[in-house]
Parts: sequence; structure tokens; C-alpha cells
Amino acid sequence: METDTNTGRLADRLADLGARVDLDRPIGELTTLRTGGPADLLVACDSTEVLVEVLRGLDAAGVPVLLLGGGSNVVVSDAGFRGAVVRIVSSGLRIDGDTVVADAGVVWDDAVRRSVEAGVGALECLSGIPGAVGATPVQNVGAYGVEVAELIRRVHLFDRESGSSRWAAPEELGFAYRTSVLKGRSRLVVLAVEFGGRADGLSAPLRYRELAAAMGAEAGERRPAAAVRDRVLALRRGKGMVLDPEDRDTYSVGSFFTNPIIAAADAPAAIERAARVSGADAVPQYPAADGAVKLSAAWLIERAGFHKGYPAAGGRARLSTKHTLALTNADAAATADILALAAEVRDGVAERFGITLEPEPVLVGVELPPVG
Repeated sequence: METDTNTGRLADRLADLGARVDLDRPIGELTTLRTGGPADLLVACDSTEVLVEVLRGLDAAGVPVLLLGGGSNVVVSDAGFRGAVVRIVSSGLRIDGDTVVADAGVVWDDAVRRSVEAGVGALECLSGIPGAVGATPVQNVGAYGVEVAELIRRVHLFDRESGSSRWAAPEELGFAYRTSVLKGRSRLVVLAVEFGGRADGLSAPLRYRELAAAMGAEAGERRPAAAVRDRVLALRRGKGMVLDPEDRDTYSVGSFFTNPIIAAADAPAAIERAARVSGADAVPQYPAADGAVKLSAAWLIERAGFHKGYPAAGGRARLSTKHTLALTNADAAATADILALAAEVRDGVAERFGITLEPEPVLVGVELPPVG
């Protein structure tokens, strides 16, 4: 953005397209972590049509763009973003039989709630996850034994290079654990997502032990989706994983690190070291693709000496007092405070267990320093 005059003119043009435009607004106001400096332009798009036209206009003007939905999985530099932060707040949602079609800007938990209320099951295990629908295929959002990759029938994408849009099938999106071909790239923009549920009002088969036990069910059983949703929300609240403006333990990006996946050939040695170093009788482990093994990042963090609420005495950033996978904005933290704590935790786990944890959120204008 070259001058205030040029910025103002561009803001006027975007407003003419139907967008709502603010200048120099702090991005942290719009993220669940509540950190991040100002954007030159903050552009809110209330419909898919406005979003497409705004992106075309910004790309034609050569303005850098940061796409923002619910702001739940992003860590933005304290310096902010020199360019336009485009907020996707489109709100269309349609439920027909077992099909749920939602605009990218729909609040994710609203989509889950409304599907359950309409008698559609299968999305209920993903209740309470913050953010917008458009982020779910990007991140391959998952919880309690379910990933959206299992539920998505197709994704409506806008290609910023060609200027065209189309529906893409799941097999085109390269879904893997907490990622897809859309993550970390801005060329393809999610406009809407179509999910397939169960029209009988029952949940997906309960696979996650903690949830099944809380429901008094056996693994694989199905229960009323509304009851499962209520239980998932209760479990998440107990871990500080449901946004609450009155609880700073929820000022986070959710899980900051992904659970590490250890290749089949390396898993026995990694598990043996984890058990030996920690003194534990058993190391939590779960099967992954191609014979790999998924370990619990929270378990590794705790046994590397980082307890809930770490550091106990002071510090603007801390681990949640309810769940060690969440790094929270405890007291007007800056992004730099969050990243310093993240690096300390990552390095502590690497030193003790020889396993390097990877961050789950998208880092904008910042990065974690090398391990060490």
C-alpha cells in the first residue's frame, strides 16, 4: 500500500463492490488468540459474490491479501499485515435431507448445531470447534474420532489465477492429518462446502474412547446426535476448548501443536525412549496410515515438564490451566510472547524425547525459530 491517498481510493472502490471496509484496524480483535497488529485494509465480505469481486479487484491492483474467516487457527505478527485482510462472513446455509451446504463464512458450530436440530447426524463430534466453515477443509478439522474429510462431498473453490470457480471432489484436495492441498496457499479460496450426514438423527459411530465412555456406550455404537453434541461440548468446555469471553483460558488457537506421527520404522524406538525417559508403564499411541503411529502431543508436553498453567508465576502467555495443548493469551500477550512459549515447549519436548512438535495454526509474518 503506497500512500494513504491510494489506500483511501482503494477502500472506496471496494466499498462500491459491496464490501465493508476499515482502515488500520488491529487484526487481533478478530482472532481467537487476540494478538496481531493492524491491517492497512480490513475488508468484510457478506456474500460469495462480493468476496469474488473483492478478490478480483485486489489482485488486479497487486495488493497482498490475507484471508480470514473465524480467526481461530492463525497467528499474526505484532507488526500486522501490509495489505488487505479479507474477512469471509458469508452466511448462506441449506439443509436438505442428509445434505448440508454452507457458505465459507458460516460459523462452524452454528452449522453443526443447525444440522443436528434438523435431524442430521455425523457432524456432532465436531461441535464447539471455533472458526468458520471455509477453514474446515483447509485444515481437515477433526476431533473425537471424526475428520471433515470423511464428511465432505465437495468444495466450491475460486481460483484467483484463472478467475473461475468450480466444485472440487474430496480426492482432489489431498486430505491428511490436519492438512490439505489448500493449507498455506492462497490461490484457491473456499467459497462453500457440501457435507453429507445421516438423515436418521443418529451420530456417527463413536470411535473415541473418552467420548464413548462419557456416553456410556461401546465403541462403534451410534447415539442421538443431539445427545452426543451436548457431551462433546461439555468435554471441550472442561478443556477450555470452547470460546468464552470471560475465560482467558479460551483465548487461544485451540491445539497449538499437532499430535506427532512417527513412521513405522521409527515408532518402536520412539515409544521405548518415551516410556524409559518418562518412567511411564504405557505411552498413549494410536494407529496412523501406512503403519505409522500417532503419539499424544499433550502427553509429551506434560512429561517434558510443562504442566497446565505453565509458567505458574506470571507471564503474559501460558499453557491453558485446563489443557496443555493450548497456548493462551493469559494477560494482554503479544504474538512474540506466544511464539516464545511455543518454542520453549517444542524445544523441551525435542530435548527430552527426540520428537519435534509441529505447529498447527497458520503463521502470518512470523515463524518459530529453529529447534535448539
